[in-house]
Amino acid sequence: MEFDQFTIKQLHEGLVKKEFSSTELTSDFLNRIREKDKAIHAFLSLNSEEAIGQAEKVDEMISQGEKIDVLSGIPCAVKDNILVENLPATAGSKILENYIAPYDATAIKKLKEKKSIFLGKTNLDEFAMGSSTENSAFGPTKNPVDLNRVPGGSSGGSAAAVKAGMCAFALGSDTGGSIRQPASFCGVVGLKPTYGAVSRYGLMAMASSLDQIGPITKTVEDAEIVFDAMAGYDLLDSTSVKFPIPDLRFKIQGLRIGIPKEYFQKGLDPKVDEAIKKAIKQFEDLGASIEEISLPHTSDALASYYLIMPSEVSANLARYDGIKYGLSKEGDDLISVYLNTRKEGLGQEVRRRVMLGAYALSAGYYDAFYLKAQKVRALIKQDFEKAFSKVDLLLTPTSPQTAFKFGEKTADPLAMYLADIYTVPVNLAGLPAISIPVEPVGGLPIGLQIIGRWFEEKLILKAAQELK
Repeated sequence: MEFDQFTIKQLHEGLVKKEFSSTELTSDFLNRIREKDKAIHAFLSLNSEEAIGQAEKVDEMISQGEKIDVLSGIPCAVKDNILVENLPATAGSKILENYIAPYDATAIKKLKEKKSIFLGKTNLDEFAMGSSTENSAFGPTKNPVDLNRVPGGSSGGSAAAVKAGMCAFALGSDTGGSIRQPASFCGVVGLKPTYGAVSRYGLMAMASSLDQIGPITKTVEDAEIVFDAMAGYDLLDSTSVKFPIPDLRFKIQGLRIGIPKEYFQKGLDPKVDEAIKKAIKQFEDLGASIEEISLPHTSDALASYYLIMPSEVSANLARYDGIKYGLSKEGDDLISVYLNTRKEGLGQEVRRRVMLGAYALSAGYYDAFYLKAQKVRALIKQDFEKAFSKVDLLLTPTSPQTAFKFGEKTADPLAMYLADIYTVPVNLAGLPAISIPVEPVGGLPIGLQIIGRWFEEKLILKAAQELK
């Protein structure tokens, strides 16, 4: 059976009808990983024996006539900055090469309660810092669509694993577009939930006011299933929010959709522009009302993000000092232990962001840089608030371009940072957004981004399902 073509619901129905077992399903995905991943390098570690053991338990439940959840016995992959107890958690960094997670992230705990199967941990840009998965200390992941191109980042391993049919779904994290941009590049679905909708407990902190866990899947329906399983308030996460899930009676007819004019200007690949406008026309043909709107502070979003994010990075990564855990290099005194450990354990991009953040937070520069960036962030949030007083959803490209070739942007960090230009504002405002594949151009996937109001994931998911 071609299990890699099945949706989560189709796999669930097959398990319930005993057309195949979870053990067969899990073994098939593990075999696919062994066959395909030598070329792609989506996985950093496998959990083969434990996964088969988990699957056997689900099969036992089914054989005894027990009712199982839609995610029970369904094999998934997890980005390697999300903790799964007793599995490696490297965050794509040499400094944590031998680190084993001592506990489960809350999102993982919830999936374990559903009896999901964990196949292994996926590759990422080191500590989730990057837009191409070229920054992993363990080598880059390749895009299954074209092995000469990047899969996007930082959740490139998870997106590539889903696209290559090596798992039914995967988890990623999104700080400035790290779920949506690789989903766009690989031609899969990526959902970044509202900040606070999914617990961050057990996600290795990069930028604490921006990070969010979300699903990468084959279909929008699958994304909704995984989101529903993970979402909810968590006492262990102080930024977690109790939020009501609205009883949504969805109708595409009359839905007000805003098109931010700032997202369709210079720098957008004409082929991407054309594909996105075709998708917008589809929504209009279905009966939605399309209106051009303005988000005037869009041009300031990237500058604000690249001050706030590295500032939080510099604080969060201070813990990797060679003393508490992870890699430790000897030195003549305490300072030299710190310096030697971080020099060898942290990659170039991570060190660059730590230095940028430390500078922005330093005495005499805090007000000029970090505080000013936070004020701009407030203006960006106000832009979205004003827009959502007029419209229900916003449609934009996910990325200004299709997947680029390896090495194309590594020499110029600023060019790489521009890959996040359409996704970063969403994180600054804490909004939910999804990237869904639209008609590819020249064989390369293109993603449409649908942005909704805070905690209105259900609306963006329902709207996304309308686009066939």
